[in-house]
Formats: sequence, C-alpha cells, structure tokens
Amino acid sequence: MQPSRIWSEIDFQKEGKATGYLRVPISTNASAYGWIPVPVASIKNRSGPRVLLIAGSHGDEWEGQIMLIKLIQSLQAQDIQGHLIILPGANAPAVAVGQRVSPLDDGNLNRSFPGDPNGTPTMMIAHFIETVLLPGCDLVCDFHSGGSSLEYLPSTVIVAPKSASQLLDLLRVFGLPVGFATEASTGGDRSLTGACDRVGSVACLSTELGGGGTVSRNLLRATEDGLARVLHHIGVLTAAPKAPRLGSTQLLYRVRPNDFVYSPANGLFEPLASLGDTVSDGQQAGRIHFTEEPWRKSVTVNFGKGGVVLCRRFLARATLGDCLFNVGMTWTPE
Repeated sequence: MQPSRIWSEIDFQKEGKATGYLRVPISTNASAYGWIPVPVASIKNRSGPRVLLIAGSHGDEWEGQIMLIKLIQSLQAQDIQGHLIILPGANAPAVAVGQRVSPLDDGNLNRSFPGDPNGTPTMMIAHFIETVLLPGCDLVCDFHSGGSSLEYLPSTVIVAPKSASQLLDLLRVFGLPVGFATEASTGGDRSLTGACDRVGSVACLSTELGGGGTVSRNLLRATEDGLARVLHHIGVLTAAPKAPRLGSTQLLYRVRPNDFVYSPANGLFEPLASLGDTVSDGQQAGRIHFTEEPWRKSVTVNFGKGGVVLCRRFLARATLGDCLFNVGMTWTPE
C-alpha cells in the first residue's frame, strides 16, 4: 500500500504529551507549496490501551469538537495509562467553515474511507486515519451529532454485528439515556466503521449528540462524563470519574435508511411528532406546505415503521428526498 503524503511534527510512538498538526499537502493559486493544518494531540504513558478519539468528521457537529478540545487542554500524560490520539476537528476545512463537508473538495470524511494518498484533501485525511492512526488501536470513539440539518435524541451508537460483548458494555458505561444499534453505518464500508473492520475489527463506539447547529450545556456535560467513565473502564484514565452513571440506558435498533421518513416534495416541513415520542406504523409524521402555491393542498407524510423517534429534521425548509425522521425499535440483544 502506498504511504500517506501527510506528515506531522508529532512522534506518535514517543512517551509524553505532544500537540501539533497533521499537515495535508495542497497546491493552490494562493499557495503553491502549502499544507492544510489538522490539529492533533498524542498523550502516551506506559503500556495500556491505544484509543483514537475523533470529532469534526462533519464540520457542523460541535459537541464532540468542544469536548475533545477541552480534553486536550486538561489531560496530562501522568493522568493516563496507555495512548490517546485525539483529533478534535478531523475534517479541518469543513470545521473551519462550519459545514458538513469540506469546501475544498465537497468531501464528506465519513464517506471517504479507505481514502487515497494521492486524492483530494478529504481522501488524504481518510487514508492517513485508516493506515497510520487506526492500526494498533483497541478502541475508536467517533463523536457525531445531527449537525445543522438534523436533531437527534442524544444517543450512544454501535453497529449491531459488533455489539455482543465489549461495545454493548461500553454503551451502557457511557450512560446516555438512549443507546441504539444499526445494522450498518449509513456510510457503509466508506465510513470510519468500515475502516475499523478493514484494519482488524477495531471496536468503534459512536454518538449522536443533539444537533440543530447548537450546543446543549447539559448534554455536553453528560457526554464529557460518559467519555471519562469509558476511558476509566478500559483502564486508560487512572483516576475514577467524578460523575457516576445515573439510571439505565434504553436500547433501540434504528430502522434501515429505506425506512426513514423522507420529504416527498419541496416546501415547508411541519413536524407532527417530537424526539422521544413513541409512534405507530403508518402514523402521521408531518406535512409539507407549499409557499409558492399556498392554495395547493399540503402533503402529509407518514411513518412506515413505528418506534421511538430518534431523529428529526431541524430545518423547516425541505426539498424532495430530505430525511425528516428516523425511528428506533425496542432492542433486546441476544
């Protein structure tokens, strides 16, 4: 396999704490021999689990970015046993403009694996993560939210085929009120979970943390506490977390993408259900109204399968094919 063209001043094998950049080569009219900075931290102390923490794969998903920025500032090498690699804004060009995809190449990092060392900036970042950072990892935590267009019921997420042992345990340790499994990532083999499989079945724990282009103070705190519990549980954080897990986690299984609710037309979206509602098969989900033809009869959309509403469209303006809702059904792991 061809080596990555990305380089860094950080020696990821060295003990201690180091911060700096992954340097993604780029040549433009304004900078013939430039590089794109992707912030990264490496914190290593003695032997122990190697964990990769990632946020900002989508630039408009803020909660994970803030949490990992704070973690970089607060953690020192003596606080851990093992190796933490932290990418708080993995798709840095998208993060810089607060958009889901990169403005440089329209690249969606979580749809770009295994990447290409000679590809676009997003493809080069994906290739570096899969070929340099992932090998040797015991766990990956990939923090997502609904971004600008969606809002999620705050949830920890796992892919079902891997849920039998470690990941299901970690989902409960993380301690958000809801944990859901999916048959596969919506990005398929081109997502980070696909990369984890190719590298050698690296465990991957993900989240969906709110969204709507904003940050909830309470949710951010709950997520910080959950990550601390997970890192302590696997032996990376030496000090016991201050916040114990409260209550139980409701387990759901998210329906397949072809069972999501999608907009049937361009117009204004009126939701008829809220996050956390329990809905039935065929129940009315929302209406699409037509601003250009206000006399035209509005179109009603229905849930195909019932369950708990996990996700809704946050933006009122919808176009044909936009996701409006998805749901999760009660899940009892075997």
